[in-house]
Amino acid sequence: MPWPETPVLVEVRRSGFLESVHRGSLAVVGPDGSVLHAVGDVERPVLPRSANKPVQATALLAAGWRPRSGEELAIGAGSHSGEDGHRELVAGMLAAAGLSPDDLGCPPALPSDEPTRAAWLAAGRTPERLAMNCSGKHAAMLSACVAAGWPTRGYLDPAHPLQQAVEARLGEAAGAPVAAVVVDGCGAPQHGLPLTGLARGVASLVEAAAGTPARAVADAVRAHPWYVAGTGRDDTELMGAVAGLLVKGGADGVHVAALPGRGAVALKLDDGGDRGRTPALCAGLQLLGVPAGALAPWSTTPVSGGDGVVGEVRPAAVLAG
Repeated sequence: MPWPETPVLVEVRRSGFLESVHRGSLAVVGPDGSVLHAVGDVERPVLPRSANKPVQATALLAAGWRPRSGEELAIGAGSHSGEDGHRELVAGMLAAAGLSPDDLGCPPALPSDEPTRAAWLAAGRTPERLAMNCSGKHAAMLSACVAAGWPTRGYLDPAHPLQQAVEARLGEAAGAPVAAVVVDGCGAPQHGLPLTGLARGVASLVEAAAGTPARAVADAVRAHPWYVAGTGRDDTELMGAVAGLLVKGGADGVHVAALPGRGAVALKLDDGGDRGRTPALCAGLQLLGVPAGALAPWSTTPVSGGDGVVGEVRPAAVLAG
């Protein structure tokens, strides 16, 4: 089936010349899940990738996982950069559950944080499972299995009780059935949902009552954004800049964010690139009423030429309020 042509969400301009565009779809929903703004086909299922993690984490809590800190819950819903504090926290989670890094089903990787990776390579270190950006999610999944009395072996099988609970929870939060179950880059099942469903799921976290699993995840992610992403990452910085904001990126051009009392925005860039994601997300947040000034550092991305800046990556007119 050919990929449907979708609207231009982001433009790349160099010295005033339109160099390239990023097409995609974007959905904005209100606190009650009603669609406030739609660009492109927002009901076509996409793979949210790691943008599903905050809602997934609520299923782990429901299974009996009891994180020892907000930091553990945040990294269980995050995509960390493999920095020292990230790996140490994940190792501690595994030890508390009577497990070790050998029990992780995610593949070995180098840290994605550039200084940390450079230091590893200089020291001759090889990829490790703890450094993989999804190791926090995997440690949380394993901890939930131990808490529920489910086998840890085979925990990534879609038929495993844990993965069945995750799939059911994602569909419930989205208000739409999971359209497909595939294998994600970390080896875990990945679930296809429409952008409207992705946005509704994350909006439900920030709107949840205090004391519920959904609110616990929202509060932990927003209180500890460094464990959700890492140093210098857009998700970390946006959550630090806008009070109450929950942000979670996903691979292949997906981003989602929610603000209590305002709603949520979810987007997918068809080319799977990262360069236009944050400008498009910021445009969506402005549609939710977030002041442009608060988002200014992330609303455009500079395009360099020689020793200077000669252009920018910016939202297209279709995203203007």
